Amino acid sequence: MAKAIAMADVFISYARADKARVAPLVAAIESKGWSVWWDPEISPGREFDDEIDTELQAAKAVLVVWTPTSVVSRWVRGEARDAAERGILVPVRFDQARLPIDVRAIHTTDLDGWREDSAHPAVQECLHALATMIERSQATQAAKPADAPAASSDKKPSPRYTVCVLPFANMSGDPDQEYFSDGITEDIITDLSKVSSLRIISRNSAFQYKGEKLDVPQLVREMKVTHVLEGSVRKAGGRVRISAQLVDCEDNGHIWAERYDRDTSDIFALQDEISRAIVKALRLRLLPEEKKAIERRGTDSAEAYDLYLMARQMYVTGQEYDEHAARAIIRMCTHATDIDPRYAQAWALMAIGQRSLRALVAGSDSGMVAAERALSIDPDLAEAHAVKAYISLQNGDADTSAAEVAVALKLDPESYEANRAAARVNYQLHHFEDAIRLYEKAAHLMETDINSVMTLASCYTAMGDKAGVRRAAELGLKRAEAVLARDQNNPGVLAYSVYALMALGESDRAKARMNRTLMIDPDNFNMRYNFACSLWVYLKDKEAALDLLEGVFSKMTDAFLPYAKSDPDFELLHDDSRWQAMVSAAEARLAEAKAAVPATVAGG
Repeated sequence: MAKAIAMADVFISYARADKARVAPLVAAIESKGWSVWWDPEISPGREFDDEIDTELQAAKAVLVVWTPTSVVSRWVRGEARDAAERGILVPVRFDQARLPIDVRAIHTTDLDGWREDSAHPAVQECLHALATMIERSQATQAAKPADAPAASSDKKPSPRYTVCVLPFANMSGDPDQEYFSDGITEDIITDLSKVSSLRIISRNSAFQYKGEKLDVPQLVREMKVTHVLEGSVRKAGGRVRISAQLVDCEDNGHIWAERYDRDTSDIFALQDEISRAIVKALRLRLLPEEKKAIERRGTDSAEAYDLYLMARQMYVTGQEYDEHAARAIIRMCTHATDIDPRYAQAWALMAIGQRSLRALVAGSDSGMVAAERALSIDPDLAEAHAVKAYISLQNGDADTSAAEVAVALKLDPESYEANRAAARVNYQLHHFEDAIRLYEKAAHLMETDINSVMTLASCYTAMGDKAGVRRAAELGLKRAEAVLARDQNNPGVLAYSVYALMALGESDRAKARMNRTLMIDPDNFNMRYNFACSLWVYLKDKEAALDLLEGVFSKMTDAFLPYAKSDPDFELLHDDSRWQAMVSAAEARLAEAKAAVPATVAGG
C-alpha cells in the first residue's frame, strides 16, 4: 500500500483489529475528495511516533472509530481526548460499544447496519460533520494574511510540553472551602494556557482525576502528558498555604517544588509566581504579551475574588435555578462589585444569577443592567455577551440573542458560558442539531454541569436518538449523584436525577425519589416543572404531569413562559385542553400584572 499522504485532512483513530471495517469508511471519506491518514500498516510499538503525532496535530478533523476493541485502547482514547480538546472530534461507533466516560457527552454516530453504503443516513451525518470541521479549518487558514511578516525573536513557539494541572487538594479541613482550592486550580490552568510553548490539559479532563492518588503512568497513557502539576491549598483566616510540585513524567521525579505561606491579600501575586516558576523550571521563555496576560486579573481585591469564586462554584454545580442559590449568587456578586466596582466578571455572574431568579420569581431584575455594566468595563468579556444573549432571549428578542452568542463564541470559543448560552438559544428555537453540538461542548468544558447534559437528553429525545438519550442520562446521573453525595436534599439536582433515572428505565427508583423530594420541598417551582417533564416524556402519565404543572403555571413568570411554551418535552401536550387552559390563564395573569406596573428603565 502506498504511504499515507502527509498532512491529511482527516486523521482516523481506530484499533488495528478493526482495520477491515474501517477500510470502507475510509473509501467513503476519500470519495469526497478529502485526504485521509489512517496508516493500516503501522508497525507495532510505533503508535505514538513523531509521524503520527505530526499528522494528528495537523489534521483538520479526527474521526474516532469506537468498537468494543478500540474503547480499551489507551492510544485511541488519548487521540480522542486530544481531538475533543481541539474541537475537531467526529466519533462513530460500532456494536454499541460502551464509550469512555469523558467522551459520552459528545454526539456519536452509530454505524451499525450501514452495510458499507456511503448513502446511508448515518454515514451522511458523519460526512457532514467532517465537512463542517474541514471547512472551518480552511476558513481559518484563508483568513491568515498571505504577506505575514517575517519571523521575529518574539514569534510564538509550538508547544514543547504537555502539562496536566491536577485539582489542588483542599487541606483546610472544611469542605465548604472546596470552592477556593478549585478556583486556584482553574486560574493556574488559565494562566498556563496563555503560554504558547505549553499545551495544557483542559479543566474538564483534569478534574476527572479529582480526589484520586497521583498515577503518573496512567496520566501518560490517557493524556499523553509530559509533566504533571499537583498541589494542595490550606486556607485559614487571613492566611493561605499553597504547596505545589511539578513532576516529570519520564522519570516520575520532581523538577520543581515549593511551599508558599502568604496573606490571602497576596493571592494574585502568588498565582503569578507559581506560573512563572513552572515556566522557569521547564526552561521556557515567557513572551512579553504572555507575561502581561498572566498578570492581568479582573480585580486586585482578594476579598472580591473570594466572593466571586464562591458564587461561581454555586453556578457551575447546577444550583443557579434554585431560588435560594440564585439569591446567594446575586448577593455575593453584589458584595464583590461593592468592593471593586470595575470587577467585570462579578458583574457578569451577577447578571447570570439575576436572569435565573427572574425565571423563578415574578418582578425580579432581568440582569440586563449588570450585563451591560460588565460590557462597559470589558467589551471583550465573552461571558457578559453570553448572559446578555440569554436575557435577550427571555425578553423575546431572538435577533439580539443570536448576535450576542455569535460575538461571545468569536471572542472565546472555549468559554463555557458562551457555549451554554448559544446552546440554550438553539434549543429554544428547536435547532436541535446545533443545540446538541453546543451543549456537548459546554458539558465537556465544565465537568460539574448537569443542566447541559440533561438538556442534551431532551434534544436527543426530540431527534428520536434513543442511544443519545441513554448516554446523556448516564452522564447526567453520574454528575447528579456526585452533587447529592455532598448535598442530598439539593432540589434542582434531585429533579435532574429523577429525569435521568426515568430516561434509563428506572421508573420505580425515580418515582420514589420524586415523592420523597416533594415531601421536603413541595412548592419548588423548577423542581416541579422538571418532575412533570419526566412523568410525561418517559411514562406518558399525562394527568400526573399536568397536576404538577398546575402549581407551576400559577406562578409562571414572564421570563419562563416562552420557554415552557417552546419546550419540546411538552410539544405533544399542546392540544390538550388542560394545558391550553393553564397557558391562557398564565398569559392573562401576566398581561394584567404588566398593565398594572408603569414602565421602568431599571432592571431591563
